[in-house]
Amino acid sequence: MSPGHLTGRSAVPVSAQGLDAAEAPVPGTPAGPARGRTARRTGVVLLGLVVPALILLAWHVSTASGFFRPSQLPSPASVLAAAVDLVERGQLATHILISTQRVVLGFVIGSLLGVLAGALLGLSRLADVLLTPTVGALRAVPSLAWVPLLVLWIGINEDSKVTLISIGAFFPVFTTLYLGLRHVDRNLVEAARAFGLGGLRLLTTVQLPAVVPALFSGLRLALAQSWLFLVAAELIASSMGLGFLLTDSQQTGRVDRILLAIILLAVIGKTTDALLGVAERRAVRRWA
Repeated sequence: MSPGHLTGRSAVPVSAQGLDAAEAPVPGTPAGPARGRTARRTGVVLLGLVVPALILLAWHVSTASGFFRPSQLPSPASVLAAAVDLVERGQLATHILISTQRVVLGFVIGSLLGVLAGALLGLSRLADVLLTPTVGALRAVPSLAWVPLLVLWIGINEDSKVTLISIGAFFPVFTTLYLGLRHVDRNLVEAARAFGLGGLRLLTTVQLPAVVPALFSGLRLALAQSWLFLVAAELIASSMGLGFLLTDSQQTGRVDRILLAIILLAVIGKTTDALLGVAERRAVRRWA
């Protein structure tokens, strides 16, 4: 019996080039899996916009019906008008850029220090015993408690604001990395040591890649914490920034600007978190 009868295919010989040409996708046509992933991502994005759209609709209806007075809850149109007014004055972009700069600097400094401290205490038993109680006590100090001390030590310049944000970013990164290194598979570490890895090479080759998901969880928490600490940081004699806009609007009774500042903090915070999420997915695919 011929091979064609066993496989259900024609026994006519086909060249390798012809078979490849027959099975190759048409140029310019996206592959099925890629098209499916794009459709799923689009669906997820659209589904995530449902709740904000409903909140916006409820906000509009509650203000248009008179359920809330404008002094309690301005309409979405009033908040948009406040944003346009600040744009025309040339102030809104400055508020956003200054606050973003403070958050990015504080986040980077605090995260780097958190990685160093987490690696030290996570890998050294002596450092763990000596420093963990102190770090745990400092972690319990509220953010506003640092403000008077920073003003006395550093002053009311940019350094004190960035330092406060760095404190907020430090602890989430430190905690997640410290706990992640403590739970790295000991068999994996011993196998790496058997191949001659040790010290810094062991850390960068085996231990840090093993805790990449935990590290990025800490980084995303630290980024959120940085935006939270921003408002407290901009209480320190600021004249610009979203935190200043928030507190200044409270003092002047501009509820529309208060809501504008809250919305901007939410949108920018979510945007930066999404960017960090992209970096997390790439890092997990590469190292984890």
